[in-house]
Amino acid sequence: MLGALQAREGSVREMIASATVAKTPAEQRQIILSLKSNPSPEVVKWFDRWKSGEIFLHEDPSGVITPAVLTGSAAGDDSFATIRVTDGSPLLAADGSAVRINPKETGFADTDSGLRRAMKEVADLAALADPDLTRRIRAIQDSAIGQKAEKLPALQLLRTTEKDPKAVRALEESIAIIQLRSPVAGERIAACGKLGQLNSLAAQDTIRTILMEAEVAKDASTIHAAKTSLAAIEGHVSRINAVGTVFRGISLGSVLLVVAIGLAITFGLMGIINMAHGELIAVGAYTTYVVQNIFAAGLNISPFGISVSIPGLNLPAGSMGMYFVVALPASFLAAALVGLILERAVIQFLYRRPLESLLATWGISLVLQQLLRLVFGANNVQVSSPSWLSGNWTVNDVVFGWNRVFVIGFAVLIIVVTWLVLNKTSLGLLIRAVMQNRNMAACMGVRTERVNMLTFAFGCGLAGLAGAFLSQIGNVGPSLGQNYIVDAFMTVVVGGVGNILGTVISALGIGMADQSLQQYLGNPVIGKILVLGAIILFLQWRPAGIFVTRSRSLD
Repeated sequence: MLGALQAREGSVREMIASATVAKTPAEQRQIILSLKSNPSPEVVKWFDRWKSGEIFLHEDPSGVITPAVLTGSAAGDDSFATIRVTDGSPLLAADGSAVRINPKETGFADTDSGLRRAMKEVADLAALADPDLTRRIRAIQDSAIGQKAEKLPALQLLRTTEKDPKAVRALEESIAIIQLRSPVAGERIAACGKLGQLNSLAAQDTIRTILMEAEVAKDASTIHAAKTSLAAIEGHVSRINAVGTVFRGISLGSVLLVVAIGLAITFGLMGIINMAHGELIAVGAYTTYVVQNIFAAGLNISPFGISVSIPGLNLPAGSMGMYFVVALPASFLAAALVGLILERAVIQFLYRRPLESLLATWGISLVLQQLLRLVFGANNVQVSSPSWLSGNWTVNDVVFGWNRVFVIGFAVLIIVVTWLVLNKTSLGLLIRAVMQNRNMAACMGVRTERVNMLTFAFGCGLAGLAGAFLSQIGNVGPSLGQNYIVDAFMTVVVGGVGNILGTVISALGIGMADQSLQQYLGNPVIGKILVLGAIILFLQWRPAGIFVTRSRSLD
């Protein structure tokens, strides 16, 4: 694919061998620099072997010096078999026997600073021929640094053979950046136009420098071209910021939604002010941590001073990414189980006593935090993201993180599942009946205590799912949930207590407003303050939230 930039392996080895035995450093540099006409990854490999002292110079009795490299394992006298650098064939003595070299007794091909600089020049160009697209594009972009005109021929030659659209764009950008320093005015103007057409963010500062120089020189044509190019790039930056703000707003809203959806069940539908909701989120996050360690080497914990060792599966790195798939249902079940115990032990006695439920669950939250500290320690624990959540997509210079895209899809899935459970299942029918009129439902034969128990466990399980995801975007510690509990209550109240659709709209609205104000003001703190102030004013106007829900109580 790269045509003339690729060197035949045989010719590379011959050139390297010739350079190692050249009589003077100047001749060595000349031979090395001659490889600039056809650099390749093979050249870089032999440069590395040369610089690391792996090429030895064997001199036979007649005085002929042959560059060779060692092969095989050492014999009893610490000698190795050898092969020629030129063609890889075994190095033989005059009588046909194999030549063995003791590396401690044979000199190797040395390098000096001038030779290493020559090697770097060739290696920089050889990177342009790298078969790996990512490394090749990085080398192309790096070649524009310093705007050195001597790098233009190789870039222009590669441009005639390169087929990948991303690499072609990088080539055109690097060529144009270098041509900004061209002494020919026409080339400078054309380069400005090309960079404006490409919306080159990398060239923005360089074009500003060119503009200032042109203004000093009163070069009207270059001034016009530079200003036009900058205007195009700045417009592109504005579009990037707008799209990025929308994406960040939706992703933040999705995080709020994932955190608040469980609370929309326990607080919105059941009327329980559950201050331990944040700790249930932490339970889900720690469950993810435990599952991760079970997939790896295991986990040692010391609850109440008792050492407990959980064995691991010791799965290879390639299989570790699947731990998160297992962690999601495990987090839901763990948090739901804790919620079930909480409802049976405390909450069932406090359905008609909201103030007492607030105080009791606040105390429970402190107890749960301390339990997590006793089991896992007070310090944050490390939860690694699977490879399929660790990268990003870059579309027209807008970066979409995979983990943020995942949370958006995850939030949509949770909402769909929650809606289906509440509206398309017998359990959902019972939940809605009990929450609308508990006494009437009991008269109709509905086992209200069991429905209350399952509803509360379901809401707590959703909190556990939120914890599983939050473990991928932040630190996991005993106080993880405390960072989100206020935002969760705020989201539910603004949307309308008991209304799932209102919670969705509230989460997305708060997320968009927060990110938009941060982008506009350039100050995250002021942006959050203004959002909070706007929420307070909104609730003064509509105390019941966006959607008013009536007759939703346990009374």
